[in-house]
Amino acid sequence: MVDFGAELKKLRKASCMTQRQLADRLGVTPSVVSYYELSERTLSPDVLRKIAGIFHVSVDSLMGMEHPRSFPLDISGLTDEDLEYLKQTIDILKRKNM
Repeated sequence: MVDFGAELKKLRKASCMTQRQLADRLGVTPSVVSYYELSERTLSPDVLRKIAGIFHVSVDSLMGMEHPRSFPLDISGLTDEDLEYLKQTIDILKRKNM
């Protein structure tokens, strides 16, 4: 299980953002952000969605519900040939990294 508070703090620091800056964007006080990071306060679904939007991550990833290395991939507009090439390339990379 992912420690949401630790994940939030990691994302905030990686974005070079202070607790006050994040609080301002969320419409809460810095102490509330501190409580979130210490896992001492539960977030509302609305705040959770705002945090996901601010850091460009999914709510699922914030909650530890998806593989940490997964990321959205927009394949719209690709031909069947393009998709087959991508699949082959992915298979090659997976074998290389085994």
